[in-house]
Amino acid sequence: MGFSLSPLAQQNGFRLEAFETIGSTNAVALERAQAGDPGKLWIVSKKQESGRGRRGRAWATSHGNLAASLLLTGRFELKTAATLGFVAGLSLADALDAVCPSAKFSVGLDGAANTETGKSPLRVELKWPNDLLADGAKLAGILLESTQLPDNRMAIVVGIGVNVVAYPEDVPYPATSLTRLGANCDAETLFLALSDAWEENSRMWGEGRGLAAIRKRWLARAAGLGSEVAVRVDGTVLRGIFETIDEDCRFVIRDNDGQRVKIAAGDVHFGAVASASAE
Repeated sequence: MGFSLSPLAQQNGFRLEAFETIGSTNAVALERAQAGDPGKLWIVSKKQESGRGRRGRAWATSHGNLAASLLLTGRFELKTAATLGFVAGLSLADALDAVCPSAKFSVGLDGAANTETGKSPLRVELKWPNDLLADGAKLAGILLESTQLPDNRMAIVVGIGVNVVAYPEDVPYPATSLTRLGANCDAETLFLALSDAWEENSRMWGEGRGLAAIRKRWLARAAGLGSEVAVRVDGTVLRGIFETIDEDCRFVIRDNDGQRVKIAAGDVHFGAVASASAE
């Protein structure tokens, strides 16, 4: 089976370029934008050799994992376009719900197991601002990049990387893969569901007009809500209780002095990591 778009995505004018191996799906998408591509283009691959994550970190994928980038063009406000990361997170979570309903999952959020299989359904949590967790470990990451185009237009690239068959072991945080969780799902099947779920969530987002609805759905899946967190911001570690994300999707904590602190960018740590000396 090769990569393909859902019928709804095709109907709405999305296009697809698929590669067996690629350097970086985000880089290729940005190149297409600079060459005049009109957007609504998915770039996908099962192996990425020189991808990148937030803050310039390397993000390579093993063969069989999913690397997908969506190119969108238009007259975006950067502040509004940045919230597409939350649309991407919800879309991927919805896609995983659709294609991995019976994956092994040692601790479900509600503790409920499938009565027929004895397995808990795969439940993923959304970690602010751009990760998906399963069983407390990183399953996927999202990276937004942009470039200015002529006529005051902007290109936004939404990059999504999912550990389908393998996960990195030389990282300072727990990671996992769908295979490790027992899911019988390949990159092509997951992408098909992702391209479909994107349509529903992006329509709800409505170029930012529906951000309140996206925020509500995101909070329902939020990792660590109400728990102790440590957030590294420009070399400083802020500690408190994760209270919510605000109307602009900033991370809001209640610090030890009882003050609400709004954070626009930072690295979030929960649980034992938050309690440890994160400095």
